[in-house]
Amino acid sequence: MVPRPARASVDAGRRALSDLLGSDRVGTGADDLSQHGHDESFHPEARPDLVVWPRSVEEAAAIVGIAAAHRVPLIPFGAGTSLEGQVAALAGGICVDMREMDAISRPSVDDLDVVVQAGVTRRALDDRLRPEGVFFAVDPGADATIGGMVATGASGTTTVRYGGMRENVLALTVVNARGEVLRTHSRARKSSAGYDLTRLMIGSEGTLGLICDATLRIHPIPVATAAAACTFPSLDAAVQCVVRVGQHAVPVARIELADELQIKAINAHDQTLFTVAPTLFLEFHGASEDDVQAQAQETAAIAAEYGGSDFAWASDERERRRLWRARHRAYEATRALRPGSAGLTTDVCVPISALADCIVATQADIAEHGLTASIVGHVGDGNFHAIVLVDPNDRDDVQRAEAFHARLVRRALARDGTCTGEHGVGYGKAKFLVEEHGPAAVEMMRAIKRALDPYGIFNPGKGAAAAGA
Repeated sequence: MVPRPARASVDAGRRALSDLLGSDRVGTGADDLSQHGHDESFHPEARPDLVVWPRSVEEAAAIVGIAAAHRVPLIPFGAGTSLEGQVAALAGGICVDMREMDAISRPSVDDLDVVVQAGVTRRALDDRLRPEGVFFAVDPGADATIGGMVATGASGTTTVRYGGMRENVLALTVVNARGEVLRTHSRARKSSAGYDLTRLMIGSEGTLGLICDATLRIHPIPVATAAAACTFPSLDAAVQCVVRVGQHAVPVARIELADELQIKAINAHDQTLFTVAPTLFLEFHGASEDDVQAQAQETAAIAAEYGGSDFAWASDERERRRLWRARHRAYEATRALRPGSAGLTTDVCVPISALADCIVATQADIAEHGLTASIVGHVGDGNFHAIVLVDPNDRDDVQRAEAFHARLVRRALARDGTCTGEHGVGYGKAKFLVEEHGPAAVEMMRAIKRALDPYGIFNPGKGAAAAGA
């Protein structure tokens, strides 16, 4: 259990924050605390003592300084879309809601980069960039903030072509545990100057510093785009198709899997008419219509070898967006199968060669234990999710889901995979880190945490520092 700070320390910190920000940006009401005490996961609420809303890097640095001076925990908050309890205030403290830091600089089309503050949401950034003929490629589905996406090392449907946050963040502005502002890198595309502090912060989940802005890599909008859905006789056939597409080096922009239950849920939730069968959702980007057509034809030929059929092509931009909107709403669609339920959403990742075996074994596990769970995933990366529906008020139901989750993680680890491909550790996955990395590697992570956060104020109880707890 993470110890809470003394009441006197919290009260002193609140007074100092009110002097800094004014009482209107220091929230202590029950609604504010409840909203900032949980994310989209099934993990129980853990409320902070107060919430603050900085509007500048200088204010963010002053907030960290106050937290350090009074030894009060500090929990960064973006859109609250995380899935492993990253924003839960396990020891109370100060929740720093970054959403009022939402400035976007003018994108540099020559350099293909843009500087954004941490509170900018993915969709707001897309709306700003598209008129310039460029886009930011990382698409986790949820309208997360960029700061949150950096903190969790997010990826998504387009990672197979463009990479995740680690490949698309060039530099960060961060406040350290002493309240100092530092820049992790220049705008240069590469450097050998010192440690890679940028990637140290990516995936750190608010445990090493407060991320204030990011310089992001952006990409030209493709000249031609095509999308389609294709059904298969089995999950194994669909995944074997994905493996072959990768072996043939077809540069698909997205290749996503949904099992039968997930398609049934999508049809009911979004009034779509997809064939209820294991399905791949695909998208192709190219420099010309001929380029895209060649990619599509090669993929269709491979799919046919594995029984792929019923290619449903999105005929225009509107249809393409509708197709991907249905895929992005998979979580909500699955939850609608059991109203009032919460979702335990797993995200293991394995080498592509082990993917079919791991997914088929997982589907058998779901059936054997009578769980309601769909399978969906970014299979081009070897990453898939099982969305298990649970009654958060039924202890036995939660325990059955968690036991399944542990079996799935160990199944992935046995195949040289990872317990989390993109959702992060939070406190939901911390118990698996020693099994995945070994005690020596986890102790190295803890040593970094102690060195960079000697007072233990940054998001306590999360990540490597909580491993094995």
